Amino acid sequence: MLNIYKAKPKTSLLGKTLTFQIDSADYEVQGIGQYQQKIAFVSGALPGERVQAKILEDKPGFIKATTIKVLQPSVLRVTAPCHYAAICGGCQLQHLDIQAQRDLKQQGIDQLIRHQTGLSALPWQAMLVDDDHGYRRRARIGIWYDKKQRRVSVGFRQSGDKQIVAIADCMVLSPLLAPIFTELNKVIPQLKDPAAVTHAEVLQAGEQAFITLRHTKPLTVEEQQLFIAAWPEAVWLGEAEPSVIHYWQPAVQPHYYLAEQNLRLEFATDAFIQINAELNQKMVTQALNWLNINANDVVLDLYAGIGNFTLALAQQAKTVYGIEGVSKMVQQLATNAQLNGLSNVVAFQADLHLAWPKTSWNKPIYSKVLLDPARAGAVGAVEQITKLKPQHILYVSCNSATFARDAKHLLQTGYRLEKICGVDMFAHTSHLELMALFSRL
Repeated sequence: MLNIYKAKPKTSLLGKTLTFQIDSADYEVQGIGQYQQKIAFVSGALPGERVQAKILEDKPGFIKATTIKVLQPSVLRVTAPCHYAAICGGCQLQHLDIQAQRDLKQQGIDQLIRHQTGLSALPWQAMLVDDDHGYRRRARIGIWYDKKQRRVSVGFRQSGDKQIVAIADCMVLSPLLAPIFTELNKVIPQLKDPAAVTHAEVLQAGEQAFITLRHTKPLTVEEQQLFIAAWPEAVWLGEAEPSVIHYWQPAVQPHYYLAEQNLRLEFATDAFIQINAELNQKMVTQALNWLNINANDVVLDLYAGIGNFTLALAQQAKTVYGIEGVSKMVQQLATNAQLNGLSNVVAFQADLHLAWPKTSWNKPIYSKVLLDPARAGAVGAVEQITKLKPQHILYVSCNSATFARDAKHLLQTGYRLEKICGVDMFAHTSHLELMALFSRL
């Protein structure tokens, strides 16, 4: 009789609680340890700590886990300033004081970029920072109505879960937007179908609060008026289906100012803007300083959005070409240039990740390029940028991993890294934005 050997299936660690010794941290300040032959990434754990953690992912080469108990704490560990920190998924690093957060984020990113690029050292400049409380001018508020208990939960998603954590206040949300939790809790139970409202997008534009409610069923005019009456100082909007937004009151144009450049930028409530107004201003001013824009420069601004960098560049340059993939934002960019009396801005729509079209803006006429892509980075675009041979490239990044990938290409095609700095746009989270200046050899 022939016996065929069959390997026993490996038992999954998913859901189990294990003990880890944490040796270091990655670029998102997750603790790094080891279990048998696997590397373990443990959220909420710090270098030097011994922790118990629940396994969330069990892959062939690594484990992901979340800390449930600290057995041996680091000297860096502090009591979280927010009473929701242990359960709310919004802030990941409140077990560190703000300076330690910034130090560990930069250290992890430094190691990541050097590993990817082969550089022995990075030319770090002072990090751009601001107040770590009340900085968010935009947030998405989750809403869940429990039909059995007839209870509404308004807040943010629980860490590692879809469950909504009911909260009464948020330390990083702008004080202007603070009433949102009280008012939604007050009004939603009065609706005919409270489960119809699934989330709220809150926005501060200047000194005006805008609230966009996503609802899966129509709300009557009377129901809309309940929200307006509860918080009459806010502007209320409804989103019955994705990207179809209606004002429930007379339309008000959202806008913000770049005070140092005396610029006013208008935008739609669903358009992208940086969530930290003070750090956005600092980034724009530093971009002008690092690029040293002069009246002879022709500048290419990629992923230009509504013109956050474009208009400031145009105040000092000969001409700025702003390229953006979303048609509504291209139109808004052109409108904002006109509103600010800037006739030297040329706006185009293009998908920058695809082959660039043969057109007036895709020519080697630029002395300087600025790009501010989304988290996917500028894959495809960096190859085409280098063909234009600009003298200087300023890269603004919200994802260190994709930045490292793109930086490697720039370094391999004749550019050197002149300056780099962190931008702590999202204090108390694992995210650190970057600004980096490359110059052609």
